[in-house]
Amino acid sequence: MKVILKEDVKGSGKKGDLIDVADGYAKNFLLKKGLAEIATASGINEINQKRTADAFHRAEYMKATKELAANLEGKEFSVAIKVGEKGRAFGSVTTAQIAASLAAAGFDVDKKKIVLKNTVKTLGSYPAEIRLMEGISAKIVVTVIPE
Repeated sequence: MKVILKEDVKGSGKKGDLIDVADGYAKNFLLKKGLAEIATASGINEINQKRTADAFHRAEYMKATKELAANLEGKEFSVAIKVGEKGRAFGSVTTAQIAASLAAAGFDVDKKKIVLKNTVKTLGSYPAEIRLMEGISAKIVVTVIPE
């Protein structure tokens, strides 16, 4: 019997999958517990439309992410920190401060996606990487200036 899963079922499939199972398993377990529904022509068509729409949205998101990475690549952003005598900083530059600098320049990037190789505690320029998505990243330069 062909059924469409409404929820993830361990050993059978994920939500939205069209699977072929034994009649007893479908009637006594999947349908009875509301984990699946009998596959109809309209249900199968709905699944295909949903998959097509999801693929389109995923492609659009990847395209926008690649454009953002291209716009960020090689740019320099400044972060102001408090410094004491002889240019020693109070604390270090955080990814939140870098994200705020990016936001001020018009780039909406989550602080969790910014990667610094070393902690930044002195004035100067430092490389940073923004990992926007798996396989899509941009390298920027963070310049630390006195406040």
